[in-house]
Amino acid sequence: MSAWVLPDHIADVLPSEARHIEELRRNLLDTARCYGYELVMPPLLEHLESLLSGSGEALDLQTFKLVDQLSGRMMGLRADSTPQVARIDAHLLNRAGVTRLCYCGSVLHTRASAPHATREPLQFGAEIYGHAGLEADIEVLTLALDCLRAAKLAQPSVDLADARLVKVLLAGIAVSPQQLKQLHAALVVKDMPELKSLTQDMPAPVRQGLLALVKLYGDQTVLIEAEKALPPLPGVHEALQNLKRLADHLVGVKVTFDLADLRGYSYYTGARFAIYAPGVSNALVRGGRYDEVGAVFGRNRPAAGFSLDIKALVSAVEAQPLKPAIHAPWRDDVRLSAALAALRAQGEIVVCVLPGHEREVDEFLCDRELIEVAGQWVVQAMN
Repeated sequence: MSAWVLPDHIADVLPSEARHIEELRRNLLDTARCYGYELVMPPLLEHLESLLSGSGEALDLQTFKLVDQLSGRMMGLRADSTPQVARIDAHLLNRAGVTRLCYCGSVLHTRASAPHATREPLQFGAEIYGHAGLEADIEVLTLALDCLRAAKLAQPSVDLADARLVKVLLAGIAVSPQQLKQLHAALVVKDMPELKSLTQDMPAPVRQGLLALVKLYGDQTVLIEAEKALPPLPGVHEALQNLKRLADHLVGVKVTFDLADLRGYSYYTGARFAIYAPGVSNALVRGGRYDEVGAVFGRNRPAAGFSLDIKALVSAVEAQPLKPAIHAPWRDDVRLSAALAALRAQGEIVVCVLPGHEREVDEFLCDRELIEVAGQWVVQAMN
């Protein structure tokens, strides 16, 4: 095998895509800052017990592990930044009120999440800590949609669910961890025969409620059907009302519901959302409420947020046009050097063409040129 062949699902990012990724990164961070979110930069690796605390089996399996040559302790390369941000909120900032944090950095996965996905996503996310009310859920969902608008994504659609519904239905029922895992898997893929088998010994109201979830997907009429089909247990009505309020705030956006969608069930504690784009099978954004995320760090306070992979987002939006630039000659000339410096100080892109390579500009649209007229260097439109 050639030394330059990269591992599966790992790739170099070439200039055109890298330019687009970087522009999106700046736009997303600027959008989050407009909402009052502060940027943090967690480390790429840290002690494994801190990185995986409370994150569940799925993140453990996605995490690359190695031994620290200084301490001999196990370390991990982050597969998700949210636990790190929760640690920052709990231990480093330790603020009493609301804290809004955002981040953007590479994460590494042992396995790709989809057939053509990268194992090195560039994860952007925003988290809000310290407010238990639905207002925080609405804010992060609104911010997520505004981030997609900043990326010029056309016609995003939002799918809503709530992790509390299954937890309420199973409250007080003795279910083994293995059976719970099988239940969640059956609900996600809507495997009715498997679900009937797994719930055959459960009380009738619980069994009927779990079986009803499989059919509860579609538009907002799903919430009306759910009120009738689910048992009137404490928490069911509240969860459905919260989903309705979230949907009511999404004006001009297609909203659907899938009450059996339990992806991330060990993580989310309330309403959760996924945002899709036309023609893209996988969700571009996932988020919701995860109030237990800081518990393992000794500070269990409300939290909501979302994350997305900028590399996946780039593939879902239109390519950006080339940046206008100025074509300039290369010459050992003091006045030319001064003219170049002045143009670049104004924010202009000026490409100096080396001798013999006059037409080799690929990543910029040179629509103007710097020429010498009567001893002065001036910019004019190119023919």
